[in-house]
Amino acid sequence: AHHEDDQTMLGSDQLRQTGMPSGTGTLDIPPKRRLQIEYNPFVDIIKQAIYKLMSSIGAKRLEGMYGNVWVEFSGMARQYNPVNLGQGFPDLPVPDFLKDALTTAATSNDVLHQYTRGPGHPRLINALARLYEPLHGYKINPETDILVTVGGYESLYCSIMGLVNPGDEVIIIEPFFDCYLPFVKIAGGKPVCIPLRTRSNATTSADFYLDEQELRNAFSDKTKCIFVNTPHNPTGKVLSVKEQELIAELCIKHDTICISDEVYEWLVYPGIDHHRIATLPGMKDRTVTIGSAGKAFSVTGWKTGWSIGPSHLLKHLHAVHTNSLYTCQTIMQEAVAIALEKQIEMLNSDESYFKFLPKMLKKKRDQMARFLSKSGITPIIPEGGYFMMADVSQLGIEFNNDEDDSLYDYKFSRWLIKEKGIACIPPSAFYSEANKALSGKLIRFCFIKTDETMSMAEEKFDLLAKSLQRRSLILDQRDTNIPFYLTTSQLRRINGVVLKS
Repeated sequence: AHHEDDQTMLGSDQLRQTGMPSGTGTLDIPPKRRLQIEYNPFVDIIKQAIYKLMSSIGAKRLEGMYGNVWVEFSGMARQYNPVNLGQGFPDLPVPDFLKDALTTAATSNDVLHQYTRGPGHPRLINALARLYEPLHGYKINPETDILVTVGGYESLYCSIMGLVNPGDEVIIIEPFFDCYLPFVKIAGGKPVCIPLRTRSNATTSADFYLDEQELRNAFSDKTKCIFVNTPHNPTGKVLSVKEQELIAELCIKHDTICISDEVYEWLVYPGIDHHRIATLPGMKDRTVTIGSAGKAFSVTGWKTGWSIGPSHLLKHLHAVHTNSLYTCQTIMQEAVAIALEKQIEMLNSDESYFKFLPKMLKKKRDQMARFLSKSGITPIIPEGGYFMMADVSQLGIEFNNDEDDSLYDYKFSRWLIKEKGIACIPPSAFYSEANKALSGKLIRFCFIKTDETMSMAEEKFDLLAKSLQRRSLILDQRDTNIPFYLTTSQLRRINGVVLKS
């Protein structure tokens, strides 16, 4: 059913929720009609149900936001119990110094079980100021220039809600962390999406690049903010100084605020440096930098993040936080503060966790690249983060389900989970509707996993390669004494795929 006033589309699932009798039929709605339902047996009942449903429907700003890639693929992971290389949560043992910090926070002082200062626990904001002042190269006032949030996620939310007005344009570089787009829409802003382009035969995340002219064209006198994510999720790209200088030039020219998502700041691999855009000339007073204890310490369940920036910007983020969440868990903030204080003391030593983590993950990154390559999949080696994009086109797998109009990466990811026991994520989920097809036959894998998980994944990919080799042999043996044959229709039924000879 279609209602002209608010463009609401009601499907069969929503109609069933009303408790009405169910049936089959097509609602073919002519344009410019106030309300017409071509389902004659139930016209009066349906009309009443629709008006009732419309009167209680959720806020219009949430339309299109009720489902996402995590809902589907988390559910599939629970159902099929695959080796999970999909979602970016570590399954590594938590280091003892973090457990000790949390224990100390929970047992040292009963006051820590009560509310703390709303914009940030005093011990934590002081530790953050100590950590970031030398990294940013300027004085940070912990009271006014820092906001502690429920993960980097809330920092992103507060940034958009605090700085974007209806009609403001916000530039989003895609693929993007999937909350960027809905946050901008909820705020009433207009997303302006520009894609990272990919060089042919890409082998590293440096082969994803910004087209300078596309970036320049994205800016206008209506541009309020730009999201910059480095190291980048999902590609693993680390923006170069030259790329950041171009972004800085355009931000200054168009008086644009930069929201710099740097939650993977410590996860850069040898030979690569993480550059902070706030340190570039003219950017200190127009940049909000976002960090995360969950990513820095591999404890995503701690859900503690922060925003750092000049007080004239941060005061707006403070207002959003104060009038929504008000404050974060005191014990978690105390524990993060204790952990940071310990790392500050050893920041430049090999004992630092921030030095240990990328060294450890490099081995896992390289292991994943090896077993993907061995399986006929082309890895795109990330410069940072713990995700790897990979091109599966050489496997020669095609899907022929005409009833499923999903993009290739969704079909492949579902098949890989159901039939091969390996969970991954389709990267088209991180593109705007207009550019989803740019994901092509790329798939995202996560490698911040235990040695056991990585070994299980390697075994699964070995089995995948062997199964494809066997089927390829069948397809190639057209003139031999093989004692059996497969028809085209039978081939199409093999795990729901067609293999190109």
